[in-house]
Amino acid sequence: MADVGQRAVVLGASMAGLMAARVLAEFYGEVVVVDRDDLSEVSGTPRNSVRQGGHAHALLARGLRVLEELYPGLTDELVALGMPVGDLGDNLRWIFNGRQIAKVHTGLVVVSLVRPLLEGHVRTRTAALGVVFRDRTDILGLATTADRGRVTGVRVRDQADDSTEVLEADLVLDATGRGSRTPAWLEELGYERAPEEKIKVGLSYVTQHFRLPEDLLGDDLASIPVATPGHPRGAVFSRACGRWQLSLTGILGDQPPTDQEGFLAYAKSLPVPEIHEWVRDAERIDTPTAIRYPASVRRHYEKLTRFPAGMLVLGDGATSFNPVYAQGMTVAALEVLKLRENLRRGSVPHFRRWFADIAKVIDAPWEIATTGDLAFPGVEGRRTAKVRFVNAYLARLHAGAPRDPHLSNAFLRVAGLIDAPPSMMKPGTLLRVLRAGKPPATTATTGDRLRSAARAD
Repeated sequence: MADVGQRAVVLGASMAGLMAARVLAEFYGEVVVVDRDDLSEVSGTPRNSVRQGGHAHALLARGLRVLEELYPGLTDELVALGMPVGDLGDNLRWIFNGRQIAKVHTGLVVVSLVRPLLEGHVRTRTAALGVVFRDRTDILGLATTADRGRVTGVRVRDQADDSTEVLEADLVLDATGRGSRTPAWLEELGYERAPEEKIKVGLSYVTQHFRLPEDLLGDDLASIPVATPGHPRGAVFSRACGRWQLSLTGILGDQPPTDQEGFLAYAKSLPVPEIHEWVRDAERIDTPTAIRYPASVRRHYEKLTRFPAGMLVLGDGATSFNPVYAQGMTVAALEVLKLRENLRRGSVPHFRRWFADIAKVIDAPWEIATTGDLAFPGVEGRRTAKVRFVNAYLARLHAGAPRDPHLSNAFLRVAGLIDAPPSMMKPGTLLRVLRAGKPPATTATTGDRLRSAARAD
């Protein structure tokens, strides 16, 4: 395939950055990935820049399909590394308001991940394509033409000897994630920042790993009591690589404790008593670790009228999703396919085309996540008539799903980013939802507790 340019530089060895580098290698003579972390070791230990790497992760069905397209045979390789694979509806126990929705064979494959092992393996496969990794390298800023109209490279510093240089590039792609400095760089170059949309969820999650019998859940990979307005404390209890992990979640300042007694007490407060019973006397591999996620953030780059040529942004740098929906890697994968689609036309897309393209990828997942977050009374945000209707509809669907596999399937196909949200309102599904009965009400106590937690935070 003809080269689009001599060199592309990817900022960040995130999953978004790795997938982007994989695609760029098809079109550029040289691809360089720059990251501040030490990437020399492939282990199960999260690297410094990916603090969420030690917590429960899953790869949605759509994202796995893309990764398999980019890295043929990857699914089997992940299984060989010890990551269990199953059906999204058959092998996961989805629990809403204390009731498990009906199991159903969806045909959608899901992987229970150990994020550092996934990254390490994908990094190895990407490097095998000739991609160069410059790790332990700090990103200082952009190099541009005199008129600041085009990015020509990136200024970096080698941590080993403190030397600095400019990596010249035909394309610089920012995949540094939530901490992206592109907004600040734009201002420094005389451009406007992209308008931002924030949903302040005040999410906290705490994870601990345990040694338990591999067949504790039979063939199932996980038990997932999903946080709802009626039961705002959620969890993911899953197996991966010969161990079990329990990630507890709280929103609006309701933070799971990191001391052992508090962690177990929080687990006991879940609407699924079995989880506490399983871990209460289990062998502990480590101590509970915490991470906080204050807000989902969407940067509307598609609304800008000026942007320097020679640079693009993708992944969490464009939109950072509430991680409980497990959408981030999948959205990044779909954006990478858009990148390939654009480069196949023979040149780097104009910024307006690029940001319009990824906005179309982001729209549906963002609607799913933000609508779900706005179901909680204490989350700030504009609740349009559509948001209120969708949340009422979903509550009724979840109420009917424990006895109706059709409703389980309809919901999970949307959650897996296979079907668009309107598919849940097809006539046949709509009729079943209307027959489902009244969903459990959110109690005043729950709403008051969330609002009090938010004020205390």
